[in-house]
Formats: sequence, structure tokens, C-alpha cells
Amino acid sequence: MEVGMVGLGRMGGNMATRLVRGGHRVVGYARSRDTVDAAVKNGVVGAYSLAELVRGLRPPRAVWLMIPAGAPTEAMIDALIPLLAAGDLLIDGGNTYYRDSIRHAQKVAAQGLKFLDVGTSGGIWGLQEGYSMMVGGAADDVARVRPALETLAPAPDAGWGHVGGIGAGHFVKMVHNGIEYGLMQSYAEGFAILKAKPDYPIDLRQVAHVWQRGSVVRSWLLDLIAAALQDPVALQHLAPYVQDSGEGRWTVKEAIDLDVPAPVITIALEQRLRSREADPFAEKLLAAMRQQFGGHAVKTE
Repeated sequence: MEVGMVGLGRMGGNMATRLVRGGHRVVGYARSRDTVDAAVKNGVVGAYSLAELVRGLRPPRAVWLMIPAGAPTEAMIDALIPLLAAGDLLIDGGNTYYRDSIRHAQKVAAQGLKFLDVGTSGGIWGLQEGYSMMVGGAADDVARVRPALETLAPAPDAGWGHVGGIGAGHFVKMVHNGIEYGLMQSYAEGFAILKAKPDYPIDLRQVAHVWQRGSVVRSWLLDLIAAALQDPVALQHLAPYVQDSGEGRWTVKEAIDLDVPAPVITIALEQRLRSREADPFAEKLLAAMRQQFGGHAVKTE
């Protein structure tokens, strides 16, 4: 089949390349001409405007968005609607909030367009390993792009699934990322404890390699930790600032709305927020309180 890919960054570009290698025709667009030129070298048909991308696809078209959630996705959908025709299919493969995906589907349906939300996991490794995809939308629309999904997945019958109606794909991906927050935080804390123990000169790289085989905590995240620990100098130069792209916040909010306790995911999110504080006022106030009621010694900057 043929697919239009909007957004050819590291993940979108790799997805386009995997599709091309699987025998699909991909017309790709990005804001940067250099990015499009790089994709062309990997077999993508370059489009240097949205209008050129739409003209390069035979109707009914399938246009896959791999761009940041929020305003960029909103603006791109608004820009594409007047260029597309009834029966064309928009696929949002980014990390959009699932409630926004429901709204987007309603917006494009009013113009006779179809919509799928595809929560996509795999990062920069997906080109080699394949992508995990959680698909939301109508069964007929999923069947229409099934060849592309089977090519992008680790195997035609593994790593992807139609999980429900519009919004379900991004909802499942949202929870997936919330779980990821908790797993990452647990690994980080565990290795920090190992590193802090003065009695044993524990080689963290060795421990990571030991845990990679046979351990109940073995995982792809642990493999990434082992890789990161191979360059301790680079690790030392990293700032302790951890960004979040929204899914953890949305997962915690959903848990509250559903009366489902999610303490691990919530604390992991809070730790990411704490990592960004250059001037931790709360800790200063805690020290001041201890000094006030107990006369405890305090450190000054």
C-alpha cells in the first residue's frame, strides 16, 4: 500500500524507512527540507509541502502523522482537512491525549474524513526491532491499513492490536507510558542504592549484565541501562533533569477520575517534576522547621 508520512524526525523517519523496506510506497513531508532530503535517500518519495504530499497519493489516501502532541498536531490536522477528500484517512501515531483524539475524529468526520489513533512505542530502535502499536478506531479503517501495521510491527501477528474505538489506542499508550515511568524510577532508585553502599565496591555494569540473563527484573529498559553504564564519563556529565511528555500526568489524572490507586506511577511523575527544581524550596522549608522545633543544625549555601 501507499502511505503519506507527516513528520520525518527520528521516529517518523525510521517508520517511513521500515515501510519502504517492506515494499510500501511512502510519500514523506517535514518542515525541514534537509529532513525530507535525508528520507529520500532511504527510498521515501519527498514532498516539500502538504499540498505536494496530498497530490502524491492516490485517493482514498492514508496520511500518518508522527509529530508532537498538542498544538502541532492540532494545527497539522487543520491544515490537512481542506487538502483531503471524503474517504481519506488520517492516522495520528503521536502521543496525543486520548480525549483530544476523540475530538479530532469528530472534527474530521464532519468533513467526510476517517480517523485512527495509533499509540506507538519503540522509539529509535523500532527500525530494527519493530514497533508496538495500539490502534483505536473503526474495524474497517484498521483493516485498510493492516498491511502497513503488519510491516511496522515486530511480526505481522505480534506487537500490534486493534484495542477499541476512537481514542482507545492513545488511551492504552497513555497507560503504557505511565507504567514506563514507574519501571524507570524503580531501576534508577535500585542502582542508586547499589552505588551508595560504601562497604562493597559494586560494579554497576557487572550487576546490569548479571540481571540481563535469567533475572525476574530483566527487560529492555535494563538492557538500555547496561548500555548507558558502558560510558560512565558521559553519564556523569548528564544533568539530573528528567522531562515528561504528558502521558504520566494524564495517567495519574485518569486514575484519580476512575478511583483507581496508582501510587507508584504518581510518585514517579512527582520525582520527574522534582528533578527540574534548581532551587528546592520545600527542602529548605523542611530544614527550617527542624531547626525551629528541635534546634537541629542546618547547612547554608
